[in-house]
Parts: sequence; structure tokens; C-alpha cells
Amino acid sequence: MAHSNALSAYKETRIKTASQGQLIILLYDEAIRQLDHAAELLRLNSSGKKDPGRIEQISKAILKTQEIITELMVSLDFDQGGDISRNLFSLYTWFNQELLEGNIAQDAQRVLNVRNMMDQLRGAWNEVVAKTSAENVARPSGGINIAG
Repeated sequence: MAHSNALSAYKETRIKTASQGQLIILLYDEAIRQLDHAAELLRLNSSGKKDPGRIEQISKAILKTQEIITELMVSLDFDQGGDISRNLFSLYTWFNQELLEGNIAQDAQRVLNVRNMMDQLRGAWNEVVAKTSAENVARPSGGINIAG
């Protein structure tokens, strides 16, 4: 119980202290984790007898991912992001549609396609966040220009 509380407190602190970019990465991480879980359950269902409890777990994991994708959609800034935001919005819409259809058809390949694309996007966000963090460290804060 104490371990569970400590882990929960750590996760909460990590979220509260994360930058906006880090929060986006955390959302991708959780979506990928949920899709991995759904894909594994779909694999188990296809290799043997379909378990109604497993089907419910698959649906929960996919729905959780769709909620995360929706959160990513509403966080887009179309004024600042321009074409990138519009393209991400279209991609996120497609993800949700693929997951809906994949859930209905119990199609692991559709789930894995979305998972792999989300993993690629997560990698891109990770590079952006790392580059932005490095630039902020190299650039002094405040009004003093030490570069001359």
C-alpha cells in the first residue's frame, strides 16, 4: 500500500512539474502503453477462445487512448501552430476513427498501425522538447546578455 501511494505521489509530482512539451510526451507514453495492452489482448483473443472480459479490457484500453488523443486535439494551438496543428488535428481524427473501427472489428493491425504512428510522433516531440530545453539552458534568463 505504501509503495502504491509513493508511486502515485511521484506520478502526480512529475505531472505537476512537467513543461507543456513534457506533458504531451507523457500523454503519448500513456496512449502507446494502452495500445500495447489492447494489441496484446487482441493477440490473445485471436489465438484462442474469445474471452468477454478480455473484450471489455480491450475496449477500455482503446477508449482511454481515444480520450488521450482527444486531449491532444484540444491542446493544439491553431494560431501558433498553423499547418502543423491542422495536420496533427487531421491525423488525430484519423487515429480515433481507426481505433473505433479497430475496436469494433477487434482488428489488432489497425490498433498497431495507430500505435506505431503515435510512437513516431512521440519521438518527434521528444526531439523538440530536448532541443528546446537545451536552447533554454544555453540562453541565460533575465536581462543580462553575457554573449556581448
